[in-house]
Amino acid sequence: MTRKGEAVVIVMAEDDPDDIVLTREAMEQSRIVNDLHIVADGVELLAYLRHEDTFGPESAPRPHLILLDLNMPRKDGRETLMEIKRDPLLRTIPVVVLTTSSAEEDVWRSYDLGAASYIRKPMTFSGM
Repeated sequence: MTRKGEAVVIVMAEDDPDDIVLTREAMEQSRIVNDLHIVADGVELLAYLRHEDTFGPESAPRPHLILLDLNMPRKDGRETLMEIKRDPLLRTIPVVVLTTSSAEEDVWRSYDLGAASYIRKPMTFSGM
């Protein structure tokens, strides 16, 4: 929980630059006060969360929310979600799966792995 006016720290694990732009624009347009951090895949997300590699406490603050794509290179969203929810230091961070997949299996599997929500990405900004 944040105090009124305090930025909400959001980490988005996304490999599609267009989806990143759409998300930034939607947040700006809705005037959500946030501190959005972008990582390219599950490997980078876990490094961010654990302050490994190039990520330290100053550059990688603990997020209030994670937006997680399912289909990414190196480590996909399913594996990453499983690892987050197994880690006692990370499992309390809400994870919203944000993906193009509408496959029922992906929806149920995401919830089984501990996702707080599952949102299908719109194809255009107006769909957000």
